[in-house]
Amino acid sequence: MDSPDDMLDLDEALTRFAAKEPAKADLVQLRFFVGLNTAEAAEALGISLATAERWWSYSRTWLYCELQKGNEDHAES
Repeated sequence: MDSPDDMLDLDEALTRFAAKEPAKADLVQLRFFVGLNTAEAAEALGISLATAERWWSYSRTWLYCELQKGNEDHAES
């Protein structure tokens, strides 16, 4: 996340993700913006560490794919 455009792209992707997966988006926000580690975020959300780890892996992959699609769209225009 080097530029303001990158942060805007992430915010837009996270907004789309939150519409589909609100609990997982909460985990991402706790990890990325609040700075909690996985165990702390799991405790805050009332989920097991194993669930938080699965959700984190899924969320990172989903967001990565969304950001890659966005980069492809920018390259084509």
